Amino acid sequence: MQRSSEERRDFLKLTGTMGLGLLSAGITQACATAKPVSSLNHIQQQTLIPYTQKFNMSGYGAPKIETVRIGYIGMGNRGSGALNRIVYLENVEVKALCDIRPEKAQEAKKKLENTPHNPTLYSGGENEWKKLCERNDIDLVYICTPWNLHAPMALYAMEQGKHVAVEIPAATTMEDCWKLVETSERTRKHCMMLENCCYDFFELLTLNMARQGFFGEVVHVEGAYIHDIYDSFFDKSKRYDLWRLKENQRNGNLYPTHGLGPICQILNINRGDKMDYLVSMASNDFMLAPRAHALAATDADFKQFANASFRGNMNTTTIRTQKGKTIMVQHDVTSPRPYSRIHLVSGTKGTALKYPLPGKISTGHDWISEEEYKKLEEKYQPEIIKRIGELAKKVGGHGGMDFLMDWRLIDCLRNGLPLDQDVYDAASWSAIAPLSEWSVANRSASIDVPDFTGGSWKNNAPVDISMTKGGNTRIKERSL
Repeated sequence: MQRSSEERRDFLKLTGTMGLGLLSAGITQACATAKPVSSLNHIQQQTLIPYTQKFNMSGYGAPKIETVRIGYIGMGNRGSGALNRIVYLENVEVKALCDIRPEKAQEAKKKLENTPHNPTLYSGGENEWKKLCERNDIDLVYICTPWNLHAPMALYAMEQGKHVAVEIPAATTMEDCWKLVETSERTRKHCMMLENCCYDFFELLTLNMARQGFFGEVVHVEGAYIHDIYDSFFDKSKRYDLWRLKENQRNGNLYPTHGLGPICQILNINRGDKMDYLVSMASNDFMLAPRAHALAATDADFKQFANASFRGNMNTTTIRTQKGKTIMVQHDVTSPRPYSRIHLVSGTKGTALKYPLPGKISTGHDWISEEEYKKLEEKYQPEIIKRIGELAKKVGGHGGMDFLMDWRLIDCLRNGLPLDQDVYDAASWSAIAPLSEWSVANRSASIDVPDFTGGSWKNNAPVDISMTKGGNTRIKERSL
C-alpha cells in the first residue's frame, strides 16, 4: 500500500521512540558501535521507511506537447546559459523569466531581443516564482536557483501541473528526495535533474560501448567532481547571498551527480540494478574555515561564518550495488588540483578512463593507440552524436553537452517519450549527499541507499539511446 506523507511522518515518530539500536538492526557492527551525531539521525531513519510505488515514472511518456512552453526560474550563470541555448530550438516558447534580482531578469530578457520570444518577467519578491508556476500557459518549469530552493520549487511546479527540469542537486535532504518521488508519481509530471555530464561526448561513447558489450561485464566505475572553485565561494558578485559557502557547512559528498550520473547509467542503476549501501570518508577542512574566519573579522557579510565549520577538502564515497558492482565518487572543490570527473569504467574485457584528458580505452595492460581509439570512436558513436553532435559543439554549453541535454529533453516532451533521467535518478543521485553526511559523522559507517523505485528497478528498461523514436525537433542552423 502507498504510504502518504502523513503516514511516513507517523512511521518516523514510531521508530524514533525505539532508539537507534533498533533502527540500526540491519547494518554493520561498525555502525552499531559508532557514536552517531543526533542531528543527523533523521537521515538514517529516512532509509528505513517501507515504500510502495504508486505509479512508475520510469519508462513513462507523458502526452505529447507540440510546442513546449517554458518558464525559467533563476537567471544567474546556469539560467542565462540555458536561455542562450534554447533560442536555437524550434517548437519552443519562452513564456516567463524569474529572478529575485530585477536587473538579472531584465538582462535575461535582453538576450531574447530579435527572437520570437517575449517573456513576462517576475522579480523583486521571494515568492514571485510561484506566480510563474501558476500560469496556465507553461508546460515546463526550468529551475536554476541555489540548491536549497530546487526541491521546493520543483514540488510546487508539479503541483501546478507542470513538468520540471531542475538543476543539480534536485534536493539536499532525504525528506525532499522522497517528496519529489511521491509528487511526480501522484501528478504524473516529469521531474528531470539537469545532469548535463550524462550528455558529454566521452560519457555517451562509453555508455554505448557498455551497451554493446565492449567492456564485458562492468564490475567497477568511478566518478568525481574535482574542481578548484575555491575563490568563488567568497566572491559575493558570483554567489548570490554567499549561498554556496553556506551549503558547504555540511560535511559530505555534496555535489556527486556530475561524476555519478553517467556511471549510474552505464550500470543501469534504477533500471536493472540499484545502489545498495555506501560508506563515506572526509579529510579535515584545511582551507574554507581559515579564510571565512579571517574575512569575518573585516567584512560584515562574513560574520555569520565567524565560528562555522565546513566540509573536508576531499570526500571519498564508495557504493556497492545490489548486483555486486562497486562505485567510487570523490568530491573536492577547494584544493588546487586540475579539473577531473575521473569517469572510469572497468569491466571483464576492457576499461575506459576520461581524465586526465584525452579519454583513453584499454583492453589489456596498456592504453590503445590514438589510431585504434579513433576507429572505436567511429564504430561506437552514439546516435545522438551522429545526428546533432557537431551542431551541439557550435552552440556550446560546456563543449556542447548542455545543448544535447536541452535538445533531448524538448524532443522527448514533444514526442511523448520517457525522459533519459527520471525522478528516481534525481532522488537517488541527490541522496548521496545527505547519506554521505551521516556516514562521515559516524566514522564512515555504512548506510543503506533507499530504493526510491519501490522495487520496480528490477524490471525498468535501461535508458534508450537508440533514437528509433522522436528525433524530429529541429535546430535553427541559420543562427549558428
